[in-house]
Amino acid sequence: MSGEKTVVIGSNAFSGQDFVDLLLDDPSRTVIGVSRSPEYAPQKLRYLDRTDSSRFSFHQMDLNHDLDSLAALLDRERPQWIVNFAAQSEVGPSWRHPEHWFQTNTVALAKLVNILKTRDYIGRYLHISSPEAYGNCVGTVVEGTPDNPSTPYAASKAAADMLLKAYWKEFKFPVQFVRATNVYGARQQLFKIIPRSAIYIRLGKKIPLDGGGTAVKSYIHVRDVSAGELAILERGKVGEMYHLSPPAGIAVRDVVRTVCDALGKSFDQSVEIAPERPGQDSQYVIDSTKARNCLGWEPKISFEEGISELVAWTEKNWDFIQTQPLEYRHKP
Repeated sequence: MSGEKTVVIGSNAFSGQDFVDLLLDDPSRTVIGVSRSPEYAPQKLRYLDRTDSSRFSFHQMDLNHDLDSLAALLDRERPQWIVNFAAQSEVGPSWRHPEHWFQTNTVALAKLVNILKTRDYIGRYLHISSPEAYGNCVGTVVEGTPDNPSTPYAASKAAADMLLKAYWKEFKFPVQFVRATNVYGARQQLFKIIPRSAIYIRLGKKIPLDGGGTAVKSYIHVRDVSAGELAILERGKVGEMYHLSPPAGIAVRDVVRTVCDALGKSFDQSVEIAPERPGQDSQYVIDSTKARNCLGWEPKISFEEGISELVAWTEKNWDFIQTQPLEYRHKP
C-alpha cells in the first residue's frame, strides 16, 4: 500500500517519532502528528532531520483534555490509517498513581474509540500494546497466551486491548494490535537502561542494576519495530495481534556489559546492585513467528550495531544531553 494519509497519536514518543520518519520515506504519504507536549528538540525527533517537511504537520493535543478537538481534526483530515502510541508507559511509577495510567491508557482510549467506531474513513487503527500484559513470560509466549499483568501499567494496557477487541467484535472497528519487546535506539528517553548506561559511564557514575540485572528481556531496535508496524498496517489482518521481537532474550546485566564494552569500560567497576522494582517479571521474551511467517518481517539491526549507533548519538549530542533530566518525571 502507498499514499495513505496517516494520523500518528503520540508522535513525540520515542517509537512514534521513528514511525513518523519511516512513513515519510514514502513520498506519496501525508502524515499528521498529535502529541500532548510541544514538539521536542531536533535531537529527539528523527523526522526533523529531513529537509522537506511539507508532508508532515503537528498538532498539540492531549487525549485526556482535547478529545473533541482531536475528533474534529480526524473528521476534517479523514485519515485512512490511525496509529496510537499515546500512553503512560513507565512501569515502576505506575504503582504510585495507578489512576493516571488507567485514565490515559484505558478511559481516554474508551472515549476515543467510542467516537471513532462509526467513522467510515478509517481503514486501519493500529494500537500499540505491550507484552507487559502477559506478566512473567515463561515458555513460548504467542499471541493467544492469556494476559496475566503484574503492574498497574500492564493491567491498564491489558484492559485497553480487551476494550478494543469488544469494539472489533461488536462494530467491526478495524483495530490491529502490536506488542513489541524492549525497544531501544538513539533518541530514547535518557532514563531508560541503555542510554542511561552510556551517559552514566561518561559521567563516571555507577549504573544501578535493579535486582542485580538478572531479569531476562529481549531488546529490539526501534527501526525494526517501525518496519514491523508498517508491515502490520500493509499486510496484517484486522482484529489480529502481532508480536515483534528478536529470536532470544538477554539478561539486563549483559545489556549493560555490552554498553560498557562499546565504551571500553570495565563492567564490574561501572555498576552497583540496586533493589528489585515491585512487579518485575523475571523473563520478558515473546515469540514473533506469526509476524515472520505472515508478514515477511524480521529484525535486521543487530544488538551490537544498535548499541554502537546509540553510543555515537550520545557522543554527538553530549552538550544537549547535559541540559536534559536523567530521571523519569511524571506528568499526569
